[in-house]
Amino acid sequence: MTRTFKVLSALLTYPSEALVAAVPAMAETLKSEALLRRQTMERIEVLLGELATRDLFDLQERYGLLFDRTRTLSLHLFEHVHGESRDRGQAMVDLMEVYRKAGLEIGVSELPDYLPLFLEFLSTRPLAEALELLSQPAHILAALAERLKRRNSSYAAVFEALAELAEADPATVEVRSLAAIPDDDPNDLAALDAQWMDEEVRFGPGAENICGKDALLPKLRAATRPAPGVAAPLRAPRTVVTTSHSRSR
Repeated sequence: MTRTFKVLSALLTYPSEALVAAVPAMAETLKSEALLRRQTMERIEVLLGELATRDLFDLQERYGLLFDRTRTLSLHLFEHVHGESRDRGQAMVDLMEVYRKAGLEIGVSELPDYLPLFLEFLSTRPLAEALELLSQPAHILAALAERLKRRNSSYAAVFEALAELAEADPATVEVRSLAAIPDDDPNDLAALDAQWMDEEVRFGPGAENICGKDALLPKLRAATRPAPGVAAPLRAPRTVVTTSHSRSR
């Protein structure tokens, strides 16, 4: 298990008393595994310090404004690729198939592309495999880091860490095109409601097209709708894990 992924997953969940209490252990884990560069660790320590010292209600309000009410900062990976289209539904099926073949049982009412869930899954995989999987949405992670930096948010450090581990190149066309999308105003409720009036997400037994792990790679890598083609198949891991800390929406 690579516990760094589990810590980064926890840092992207809704602030709670349990999360605040775990701050010292999370800091120690990141230092002991030493997967992140010193400068990256220093930026994450700023976020850890805020979690440890600020009022919990204020932390929760900040989190909600960023990740729940700002669609361009959504923690659902496929939101940045497919929006609420049917393509996202099929991508959900593909990702659920990867989890299923790995023996992962999703123990919460969360969509499979929820980033903290994906990171917890990576924490159960051998490091080389986890890094390979993380590299597939690298352009999304790098773009989110850029958007959060524009807001001077300490949460940018988590995405900078993920982009670093994924070896993301912020200069690519994919990253620049995603990062250039205008930021939402979380206080513009009318615009927020209009954005969510899209097509219904469909996944599960009734979803269109053939379910298969081979379709996951192009769906994760695309900056817009995926181009036709067949990606290299993902390995089918074996560990069984039940996720417990991601937040139900």
